[in-house]
Amino acid sequence: MSDTTQFRPATEETPLARVALIGVAVLGVVVLVFAPLLVVFAEATAKGVGAAVASLGNRDALSAIKLTLLIAAISVPLNAAFGIAAAWFITKFDFRGKAFLITLIDLPFSVSPVVAGLCIVLMFGANSLAGGWLVAQGFPIVFALPGIALATMFVTFPFVARELIPVMIEQGRAEEEAALTLGASGLRTFWTVTLPNIRWALLYGVLLCNARAMGEFGAVAVVSGKIRGQTATMPITIEMLYNEYLSVAAFSMSALLTALALLTLLLKTALEIRHADALAATHRH
Repeated sequence: MSDTTQFRPATEETPLARVALIGVAVLGVVVLVFAPLLVVFAEATAKGVGAAVASLGNRDALSAIKLTLLIAAISVPLNAAFGIAAAWFITKFDFRGKAFLITLIDLPFSVSPVVAGLCIVLMFGANSLAGGWLVAQGFPIVFALPGIALATMFVTFPFVARELIPVMIEQGRAEEEAALTLGASGLRTFWTVTLPNIRWALLYGVLLCNARAMGEFGAVAVVSGKIRGQTATMPITIEMLYNEYLSVAAFSMSALLTALALLTLLLKTALEIRHADALAATHRH
């Protein structure tokens, strides 16, 4: 055998295998991602852009859009605050049950959103002790804004905390301890030391949380009652319009929700590209 014979390492694919793998990956992305997106926008404009825009301008559609944005505006900042507090507590203190607490934070990932919504109904419905009292006081939870916000917060709670915990573990406690030793208060230490170190991971988690909050269907469908013009969010309204054979209206709202999701994805991608080093620790778990 000639000395110039090229040997292919066992771990390296042949050119044909590489082409085949790339082709399968591209085909999967086209079929599962791009084709549905094209169908959504094509169906939305099937009767013209004017008809699509007009369908988004009626009272029920505007109510659904406003409610979705309001729920995101409520749940995302609260989950950001809770996520920071949980990550701080887990990474800066040693205590028994830390692993169990982390498991509880991950619980919404494993529990069906429908089950979560049902639990909220059982806890705060009009037939429950707490829910009945709240209804009597004029503050209903279920089939009202508070229940939708609570359900959305439950399903989106882990996103911020799970992005911050690895970053804060990676950074350790040395900088905070040095600041405290030099006389800085706990609040000043957080604002001047901790927050600048976690800001990009925090923003990354907030973007993921916002995307899920706007698109949540299962838990919201259970607790909202699907009251048109009152408790119907954009995903709920899309289902209602589609079931009523109002295809243009349903796909127009779907296109708007998709556009909001794509905007979030673009922001997330730009963040990953620009601050890859600061976000690297979030992908080590």
